[in-house]
Amino acid sequence: MKSVVTTVIASADAAGRFPTTSDLESVQGSIQRAAARLEAAEKLAANLDNVAKEAYDACIKKYPYLNNAGEANSNDTFKSKCARDIKHYLRLVQYSLVVGGTGPLDEWGIAGQREVYRALSLPTAPYVEALSYARTRGCTPRDMSAQALTEYNALLDYAINSLS
Repeated sequence: MKSVVTTVIASADAAGRFPTTSDLESVQGSIQRAAARLEAAEKLAANLDNVAKEAYDACIKKYPYLNNAGEANSNDTFKSKCARDIKHYLRLVQYSLVVGGTGPLDEWGIAGQREVYRALSLPTAPYVEALSYARTRGCTPRDMSAQALTEYNALLDYAINSLS
C-alpha cells in the first residue's frame, strides 16, 4: 500500500540513494497532519451513509437523464450499484486518510476505472458530480476542523481528477 513513507523509501531506493532531508521533511509533514487526517476519517465514517446518499441524490438531480430506460439509474439494480460505487469511493477516501497517502484510491479505485466505465458504457460525470458535492458539502467547524477538511478535500480532488 502506498503511503508517504513507502513512497519516499521506494523513490530513494529506485535512485540508489538514502532518503534526503527533503524526503524526510515530507514524511515529517505527513506525520504532523496525521491527527487531522484521522479526525476527517472518523467524521466521514460517522456520516458515510448520509454523505453518500446526499452525493447520490445530487448527481441524479444534475443528470436526470440517468433515470431514463436503459440508463445507469433506470432500475433498482442500477440505482443500488450507482449508490454503492459512490459509497465505495468515499470509503477509499477514508482509507487514504488513515494511511496518509493515495494508495487505497490508486490501487482499488483508480486503476483500470476508465477502462471499466468505457467497457460498460458508464458515464463518469455523475461520479464526478457526486464527489464534487461531497467536497462542497463539508463545512468547518460543523463537520470537522479546518485542517481535517483540507485533508479530506485534497483526497476528494484527487479522486475527482482521476475520473475527469
